[in-house]
Formats: sequence, C-alpha cells, structure tokens
Amino acid sequence: KSESLELASANVGLSNIIHMVDTWERPADASAEGTYARSGVEIIKPENRPMHRIPRARVFAEAGVGQARAEFSVFEAEAKGPNACASAEASAVGARAMARAEIASASAIAGPVDVTLGLGLDTGASVGLDGVEVKFLGTGFKYGPKTSLSFLGSEVSCAVM
Repeated sequence: KSESLELASANVGLSNIIHMVDTWERPADASAEGTYARSGVEIIKPENRPMHRIPRARVFAEAGVGQARAEFSVFEAEAKGPNACASAEASAVGARAMARAEIASASAIAGPVDVTLGLGLDTGASVGLDGVEVKFLGTGFKYGPKTSLSFLGSEVSCAVM
C-alpha cells in the first residue's frame, strides 16, 4: 500500500493501455492557442486507423486562455492556462460526465503512463476499467485499482499492488 497527498498524479491504468491501441500509429501534430472556445459532438465508429479503433460518442464544450499541445504515436504533452470545460462520453471501455475549472495544468502521456500537475476542481462521475469515480467541486472518491479520496482538488490515494 502507498498513501500520498498530491496536487500532481502519475498513473498506469488499464484504460491507458487501451488508449495505446487507439494511438500507436497517430501522426505527429502540435498546436498553440492564445484564447480558445470550442464545442462539438463526436461519434467515432470503429475503423482500423488512429483514434478510430475504439467506438465512442462524446459531447463537449471548453474555453480558456493559453493552450499548447503536442502528440505523436502513444506520446502526448499539454499545458493549459485558466480554463473551464464540460464533457460527457461513452465508449466501449466506460462512461464519463465531468465538468472542470482549472487555474493551470500540465500533463504528459507516454504509453501506459500519464502524469498530471495542476490546480483545478472537477464535478462529475465516471465508470470504466479504472474504477468508479464521483466528485463535486473537487471533493469525492474513486474506487478501483487506485482508490482515492479528494477534497477541494487535493487527493489522498492508496494503490494496492
């Protein structure tokens, strides 16, 4: 068992491994934006091409100030300034509905490992391969391979290996 109090997190989860199947031959792409606002509906039908192997449907809206992102194959990196977003998603591996407001964040994914550092509050729920999660204004719990309790954006977790 391990316990921690964190504003940052690093995870290796089954959903990350499934994500690798969807991205392993994704081409390189990078972008940077000052201010942004976007919304949309995505319906992905299964096809043998990057980001289309796992069927899913998603509706989202997001807005913020400052975003930089780069991706290639199973690698991703992103940094964001103040932002807010809301989304609902259902896929072959789980379902999620979440709203988030952040002051700033930075994240990276390398294959099955993801790391996030940031200051923000989540409200919503998810269920999937990595467990069940419920949060309101950054306060809630996650039950699964990595069980955690969150309070106003800070998290205490315990992973049993």
